[in-house]
Amino acid sequence: MNTKRKLITKTDPKSPISEQYKTIRTNINFSSVDQEMRSLMVTSSGPGEGKSTTSANIAVVFAQEGKKVLLVDADMRKPTAHYTFGLNNTFGLTSVLTKQKPLIEVTHSSDVPNLDLLTCGPIPPNPAELLSSRAMAHFFKEVYEEYNMVIFDTPPVLAVTDAQVLANQCHGTILVVSSGTTEVDKATKSKELLESAKAKLLGVVLNNREIKDTNYYYYYGGK
Repeated sequence: MNTKRKLITKTDPKSPISEQYKTIRTNINFSSVDQEMRSLMVTSSGPGEGKSTTSANIAVVFAQEGKKVLLVDADMRKPTAHYTFGLNNTFGLTSVLTKQKPLIEVTHSSDVPNLDLLTCGPIPPNPAELLSSRAMAHFFKEVYEEYNMVIFDTPPVLAVTDAQVLANQCHGTILVVSSGTTEVDKATKSKELLESAKAKLLGVVLNNREIKDTNYYYYYGGK
């Protein structure tokens, strides 16, 4: 999938797919009555189901709404945000968590107004430990002071524990599944793992459902 296709909410904001992403945004905004939704984690059962594409496009539509958004590539196994947005990945989230660089020095402005990006940075030997560290707790405090919404792209739930570690630190979680690809039992297992990690599971995005040769993205609210 090329970059233009990945960022359809930017390249073709009036397309049917972009409208579906706006519907997802609306559902997220209405998903929490008691607490403002400031952080969102996007994950999947396995690789190749579209979590990174989904997180990037959700970040774009929130920025288009006028919120100041930070998209964080927290997939420390196979980071992709720097490819999607054409950035270098010399420094990033791991640089901040290991106190090698301050946040302000490693965030990138994008060509989407209100949207900043934080790439993964050098891949560490201990991703889960970094995500559960005190440095990560401090990171949340810091980004909440600067941004209205922080969106994390995380590794697949069934592959590693990273997403579970981060889940209860975020205000909401979205699980991405691929139509005709994701097995039902794997999706169910992913949901159970997220719930056991005390994630606030907002819903599921069904990706790659083809109708009239167009990829649509559906959002199912609730558990």
